[in-house]
Order: sequence, then C-alpha cells, then structure tokens
Amino acid sequence: MTDFVEYVAQRHERLRRTAYLLTRDWATAEDVVQTALAKAWVAWRRIDGDPDPYVYRIIANTHASWWRRRWRGEVPTGELPERSDGRDLAGDVSERDALWTAIGGLSGRQRAVVVLHYFEGMTLAQVAEVLGCSPGAVKSQLNRALTRLRVDQGVREMTGAER
Repeated sequence: MTDFVEYVAQRHERLRRTAYLLTRDWATAEDVVQTALAKAWVAWRRIDGDPDPYVYRIIANTHASWWRRRWRGEVPTGELPERSDGRDLAGDVSERDALWTAIGGLSGRQRAVVVLHYFEGMTLAQVAEVLGCSPGAVKSQLNRALTRLRVDQGVREMTGAER
C-alpha cells in the first residue's frame, strides 16, 4: 500500500501529462489518470517489477475506450484572456494548433505510439510493452504516423517543407 502511495506521489504529474497528450483536455486527462490509478491499485499486489508499463497500458486503453464512446464536439468557451506580457503568440498558437490537428488526425494507436515514444521518451520496446504488441508493430505504427504527418499540409507549412 505504501509503495502505491509513493508511486502516485512521484508519477502523478507525468501520468497526467501523458494522458493530456492523448486527450488534449486537462479535465479528461485527470479523469483518465484517476481511473487508471484506481484500476492499478486493485492489481497493485500482482504487479512485478516496474509498474510503469502496466499503468501506461491502462491509460492508453482507458483513453481508447473513452474515445470510442464519447462525443467529441466543440466545447464552448468564454472570451480568450489577454496576455499580460504583451507578446503576440499567434504564430506559436497556429503552429501548435497545426501540429495538434495533425496528431489528432492519426488513429488512436498511432497517436499513442507517437505520444509515448516522442513525448514520454520511451524506447520502442517500452512502447510495445505498454501497448501489448510487438516492437515490429510499434515500428510499423510509428512509420505510418510519421508518413501521415509528413504529408499533412498544416505540418508542411509549419516546417517550411514544400511539395
């Protein structure tokens, strides 16, 4: 039990960031992490060794199952806040938006591979363990994802690549 409390204290922010990268919504990311940690707590005594692959797999699977069943329409917001430092970040925002739009267009599995490998810094073998597939399947999904991102017009404009 103490090990679980220590694990949550040490890893919660990183798990939440990973969930955010998958969901693109902080509130949903927190819900995904809480659900994943509740499931991990039930199985905590059965986990041998490093619990990260098990917990990341729960996060990826929870996100995938929620993504399949939830409505993903627009969410209304109030007025956008003014920047206090006076910088115009329109270029940064448009680039980030183009990248997230492109990543959002990937399949769930491709997005999970990109997030775990590039944003979490996991090796391909670790990603394969988390997703419960072979390293070859991870390489294939990563290759397909990168190919789709390379041909995405928004990403091409952002990077200055020309046809």
